[in-house]
Amino acid sequence: MKGAYHYIREAWKKPDTELLRSRVIEWRREASVVKLERPTRLDRARSLGYKAKQGFLVARVKLKRGGRQRELFKAGRKPRKMRRMKIVSRNYQSIAEGRANNKFHNFEVLNSYWVAKDGMYYWYEVILIDPHHPVIRADKNLKWILNMKGRVYRGLTSSSRKSRGLRGKGKGYEKSRPSKKSNLLRKWHKSGKKGSYRSI
Repeated sequence: MKGAYHYIREAWKKPDTELLRSRVIEWRREASVVKLERPTRLDRARSLGYKAKQGFLVARVKLKRGGRQRELFKAGRKPRKMRRMKIVSRNYQSIAEGRANNKFHNFEVLNSYWVAKDGMYYWYEVILIDPHHPVIRADKNLKWILNMKGRVYRGLTSSSRKSRGLRGKGKGYEKSRPSKKSNLLRKWHKSGKKGSYRSI
């Protein structure tokens, strides 16, 4: 016999376009980070560790879509001072987690999931945990997060590990560990070149 979460999951595979459109129109008017009473996708939240108990918080984060380059300067600059490079080499989801943690800085990010997108924005819902709450401290399955301070800023969440290339192991992932930058530095040191390692 199939449970309720199975049917919720199936409904999200082919969502009602009119319902989703009305939600997106409403969400556009909201702030960038909004605290929610309950998750929009209950099945996905539960599969990622959410529980309806004290110490948990769910936040919806709105992110602007695009190439993520820095804005063009309005005043004059030398061409070499424009610095219009990509801001980050992280995915949108890990950026959403970081912004949620900035808003609720006493919490730690547990996980996150995609909710919606339109031509201008992405929306993600982020599950956060208060590591100092007595209920969380007493839970043997959750108290591990006490020793994981600032995990979203250190690239330790699931989406951050994906953007760092740490989802796989073995052949083909040799240059992803311990990190892409450390492998680049190792190559630079072996070459014996002077100057910046970015010139490799």
